[in-house]
Amino acid sequence: MAKKGDVVIQTERCKGCEICISTCPQSVLAMSDEVNSKGYRYAVKVNSECTGCTNCAVVCPDAVITVYREK
Repeated sequence: MAKKGDVVIQTERCKGCEICISTCPQSVLAMSDEVNSKGYRYAVKVNSECTGCTNCAVVCPDAVITVYREK
């Protein structure tokens, strides 16, 4: 059975570097149209295709992404 994942982003700490977006093989993440309290656009989850690969969390320089996996 394939693993299913979920991504949680701490949007107030995200600086909008977009590295997570380019490393996601499922195109789960995109930049928001809104800005956080620090004035940065932040990454958001845009679909439910996450496989739980953790690429986004590994490359995040500010460690604001948590990935959850289930069977």
